[in-house]
Amino acid sequence: MGILETSPGRGEECRRLLMATYEYRCGHCGTFEVKLPIGTAPKAWDCPVCAGAASRVYSAPGLARTSSAAAALHTREEQSREAPEVVSEVPPGRTARRQPHPALSRLPRL
Repeated sequence: MGILETSPGRGEECRRLLMATYEYRCGHCGTFEVKLPIGTAPKAWDCPVCAGAASRVYSAPGLARTSSAAAALHTREEQSREAPEVVSEVPPGRTARRQPHPALSRLPRL
């Protein structure tokens, strides 16, 4: 049996099976994917094209589908766990003079 996900919905509990994508390879037709509940994939599956036996292919999870910007952000976040950048002083920069609000000039002075 697969892993169940529970989520509240309109006052009643809604349950559904979490699905995973499994890859199989047919000797005649090549590879194809099948969506099944997690943990229920058999070692062999019938090919959807020729109905022959196809063996399961074990591959890396689809983590490489992230954008380069997201991957760089993830790498930087991991590096900051071990050796965070420490700031010892406020960076130099010009300070902008704030103009007083015009309504303040009409207030009585004490």
